[in-house]
Amino acid sequence: MSVSTPGAAPDGAALDHMVINVLHRMDEAAAAFTALGFQLTPRGHHSLGSINHLMMTPGPYLELVGLPETGPQRQDVIDSPFGLNGLVLRSRDADATHARLAAAGLAASPPVSFSRPVTVDGISAEARFRTVRLPAALFPAGRLYHCEHLTPDLVWRPDWFAHPNGFRAIDALTVESPDPAAEAGRYAAACGAPAESLDGTWRIRLGAMAVAIVPGERARFRDLGLVFAGLDALAVRAASLPGAAWTRLGPDTGALALPALDLRLLCRARS
Repeated sequence: MSVSTPGAAPDGAALDHMVINVLHRMDEAAAAFTALGFQLTPRGHHSLGSINHLMMTPGPYLELVGLPETGPQRQDVIDSPFGLNGLVLRSRDADATHARLAAAGLAASPPVSFSRPVTVDGISAEARFRTVRLPAALFPAGRLYHCEHLTPDLVWRPDWFAHPNGFRAIDALTVESPDPAAEAGRYAAACGAPAESLDGTWRIRLGAMAVAIVPGERARFRDLGLVFAGLDALAVRAASLPGAAWTRLGPDTGALALPALDLRLLCRARS
């Protein structure tokens, strides 16, 4: 069974990045991910009132987002769930994305522009973005929005792609829902990609990444799938990090739980 996609994304549905909301615990979260062997970009300060670190790949990336100790506080970050909570889709044109979502019957907010200062090769610049957000009531498991990068060369820097733990890619997200079929229809419309059902699980392809929507007592982003060059370095680092729980599931698979961040990562090796 499949759910059709009114107003399919013209440039192909694709993941831009995934977001972990750490609220006021950015120092703790950044220290944990550094200890696990991820290379974090320097701390960014958004014009909307949030802070971040990125874990980059040549494709979709992983973002830690939180709130600064002082100054403006970004309301959508305050209001959104702690932990894994943001599915961000690529947009090549925020205005066209907004029009497509409206045509699909989704009440998306008009595009919002924001920026953050960056320093690249000793030169100061502004990384600029435009986002189109969907109502939280339609997607209770976590935030879903689209992001247009106006300055991608300031975000995708090859020197940020190398991670001591061999992190390479994001390849899966599992979403739990009390009503997977209805949820799948909304996700298909928002993503501009069809949802396919098999044995009670709905799947939506976003480029090389797949979203699986499965039955659950409450709506939530349950776990995130990450790809590494190998798992040995990550396993060693996880074993030495207080509060981290590493479980080897197979020769090339493992699960990493970080309860303090309400986070579960399904990890696999790919040469």
